[in-house]
Amino acid sequence: MVDFGYDISNFFEIQPEYGTLDDFRELIAKANELNLKIILDFVPNHSSNENEWFKKSVKRERGYEDFYVWADAKMGADGQRQPPSNWLQFFRGSAWEWNDERQQYYLHQYTVQQPDLNYRNPDVVEQMKRVLRYWLDQGVAGFRIDAVPALFEVEPNENGIYPDEEVSGLTDDKDDRTYLKNELLENQPETIDMIYQWRKVMDDYKRIHGGDTRVLLIETYAPAWYTMEMYGNSTTEGAELPFNFNLITEVDTGFTAQDIYKAVDDWLSQMPAGRTANWVIGNHDRRRAASRYGPQNIDAMNMLVMLLPGASVTYQGEELGMTDGEISWDDTVDPAACNSSPDTYEKFTRDPCRTPFQWNGEKNAGFSDGPKTWLPLAEDYKTVNVEMESQADKSHLKIYKQLVELRKTSKTLQQGSYRYKALDEGVFVLKRYLSGEDTLLFVANFGGASKNVNLLDNFDKTLSDSMSVVISSSNSNKYAGIPTSGKLISLDAGEALVLKAN
Repeated sequence: MVDFGYDISNFFEIQPEYGTLDDFRELIAKANELNLKIILDFVPNHSSNENEWFKKSVKRERGYEDFYVWADAKMGADGQRQPPSNWLQFFRGSAWEWNDERQQYYLHQYTVQQPDLNYRNPDVVEQMKRVLRYWLDQGVAGFRIDAVPALFEVEPNENGIYPDEEVSGLTDDKDDRTYLKNELLENQPETIDMIYQWRKVMDDYKRIHGGDTRVLLIETYAPAWYTMEMYGNSTTEGAELPFNFNLITEVDTGFTAQDIYKAVDDWLSQMPAGRTANWVIGNHDRRRAASRYGPQNIDAMNMLVMLLPGASVTYQGEELGMTDGEISWDDTVDPAACNSSPDTYEKFTRDPCRTPFQWNGEKNAGFSDGPKTWLPLAEDYKTVNVEMESQADKSHLKIYKQLVELRKTSKTLQQGSYRYKALDEGVFVLKRYLSGEDTLLFVANFGGASKNVNLLDNFDKTLSDSMSVVISSSNSNKYAGIPTSGKLISLDAGEALVLKAN
């Protein structure tokens, strides 16, 4: 639990804080009753240093000698031991740690307690496939695969020496990973092949055991050309969903409708034919969507990702409009922040988006009956919670549920074509259409002032002038069923609508 579950000491067990294997099997059984699918987070890049594999590798036990990435020290001009290369970890400082017992350094791209597995060793590759099959046998429907771009690093030369990374010029902070280009540590071609191998494990399992597709979702912050290769190619299947973080990385505080357009277009224009798009506005590593986009825009962003073609991914709290919590240095637990200082931790911390989910306005927001929660609650928990939003006439949660229901029932959203445009700095519009079905439109004003929008003249002359409201944002005074003209739609700042063209 050094990195809250991402440092795994046993890939075949359940961490005791969360229960037992029997509890997990009960969860799977109940999910099946409810027609829900359970996927697991698969963390292949590293294990915990408490894992038996690492302990055996330290001792050079047979079969485990090269299970992890080990390297000899470099000797400096002063005769002092130095790391094998200048590589940096994600959590600040050198990516190499000296092990006295083995008398070598091991690579850790995350904390020192998370040694990198060596995927150039076929035994490691097969062992991790066994992990996948084990959990498939337990009944999971697939995996979200963590930190994939870091899976492989370049090989050492014939003398076992790793090359240094070039300086990026992005920062003067020599402990910050972005100080280096990291072209030797990330996005290697072998990683793409490993994804294809994992997909084959999934497909083989379905072929042998039947049932529904076992899905792969890949966490990747990588260049578009590299990410698109994860989908597969003309001869080989890859992941169904390499996560699309464009709406996080390209759309931030102070964004415009043009930023939205670019983020959407950068994915849809490069995605291989026949593959499924996906849309993500938040996760456990980035500030909460409502804090980044502004609370006034959270309904609009939920509408956007629900109406775009493909899969919509929700990070818990987005359906409520939850915002970041305020976390003091004393309350900080994220290793990315703890490895910094009281003066700089807020630049690195991921704790604010990890505060407990807000069920109600009671003690601990209904999340826990313990004396306190693992992180302090966000300050707005008494008004932004499931109970309050379920009782309100109109709320983020009710809008979210309406969007989910629309996706379930609309053939236009499931099968239809699309067109999108930024009409100006503030207004973005998306059209979904399918022959014989209702045409649906999403129109949002992300600007700071009210706008009058003419969709027929400025977006699509083929649209009917006669439209009606299907869903409106919580800050809108328009309600479902209200007729409106496509030639004159008045939108307040932050207002967003789902319309049906009659």
